[in-house]
Amino acid sequence: MRWKDLRRSENVRDVRGEEGGGGMRAGMPISLGRGGALAGVAVLVIAYLIGGPEAVQNLLEGGGGDAPTAEQGSPLTANDEASQFVAAILGSTEDVWGEIFASSGRRYETPELTLFDGAVQSACGYASTAVGPFYCPNDHRVYLDTAFFADLARLGGPGDFAQAYVIGHEVGHHVQNLLGDMRRAANAGGGAAASGGQVALELQADCYAGVWAHHANQTNHVLEPGDVEEGIAAAEAIGDDRLQRNAGRRVTPDSFTHGTSEQRAHWLGVGLKSGDPKACDTFRDLR
Repeated sequence: MRWKDLRRSENVRDVRGEEGGGGMRAGMPISLGRGGALAGVAVLVIAYLIGGPEAVQNLLEGGGGDAPTAEQGSPLTANDEASQFVAAILGSTEDVWGEIFASSGRRYETPELTLFDGAVQSACGYASTAVGPFYCPNDHRVYLDTAFFADLARLGGPGDFAQAYVIGHEVGHHVQNLLGDMRRAANAGGGAAASGGQVALELQADCYAGVWAHHANQTNHVLEPGDVEEGIAAAEAIGDDRLQRNAGRRVTPDSFTHGTSEQRAHWLGVGLKSGDPKACDTFRDLR
């Protein structure tokens, strides 16, 4: 992926190496209340799938120590490649979604991205590295420990475009928050409808990641041969069915929160090919 010439976002905050204290109470779990419910459930499920019951217990109990808040961080100054990569991809999403929103007469409100290591306190509560990257709708921030990229490669999604897809997916959740899609999922009702709303939300974020990549490639020619295949492989690697199988657990569709490998790859592909957010209507089957 050709990312080194992309504009760096100024909306990256760095709390790596910061000590906790102030802000939220240490040990406060990811909020499962109104507004943060969908993100919270997804975070807990991801923690279980990747880290098992101990990861969930660690998340809910707060890990036994303080964690820094985004407010304690400072603007990104690190020049390591991972940090610069994150800033470049976030900058590209800002440019793409800014233009898409402007074309429909709206203003795109950029999210902040907080880099952390080990654990962090967000407006949705405490989160450890075990939960993976996440978006908190309560503070409009994406949270990322770049150590997840190694986990993604281990799961079967190596490569820089695979990593960019993950950032694009989380930014996709921010787009959903701005457009009201999160409320649509929250209003899906209970039981199977609620589960379907959660899955539709995640698949739409995959599609929005593809929309971003489509436009970024048109403008900056960021995609190299093999990049699309990397993204598809990453989407397949973190499908609910594959994660459950790889963890030695029975595949239980009723517990899905993000969709199957096939679904995730399909919707990423829809976004990549169309470049049209309107093509990302993953909620249509819930009507």
